[in-house]
Amino acid sequence: MKKYFKTALMIIATVSVALSFAFKNNSNDIISDIGSAIKSGNAANVSKYFHSSVDLTVPSGEGSYSKSQAELILKNFFTKNPPSSFAIKHQGASNDGSLFAIGTYTSGALSYRTYFLVKKIGDSYLIHQLEFEEE
Repeated sequence: MKKYFKTALMIIATVSVALSFAFKNNSNDIISDIGSAIKSGNAANVSKYFHSSVDLTVPSGEGSYSKSQAELILKNFFTKNPPSSFAIKHQGASNDGSLFAIGTYTSGALSYRTYFLVKKIGDSYLIHQLEFEEE
């Protein structure tokens, strides 16, 4: 009985570690994928990760927009401020499972503090908030 109990504990521990590792890699992948989409300056690529409603902040204004409206506003921002570079400086997770990242988006001589908040909806992580604030 003791041997069975130890074996069961080892299996449970192994599965727990594997699931934890898989979740962590998946969350790191989504942050990286969104970062790459922002770095490309392609609003359509970024909008693939938008939730149906997005809180968007750009220098010209802020608000809560539908996915398609947010894509148009972001496209306008990228057109006026084409990317020179983008780098994620910090990322993390909240107690509710939300993920966030803070980075720097550079366009010519201008730099923007960039923040995005991602929440898991079903099997997908989707952007609920995206901000570009001039530094």
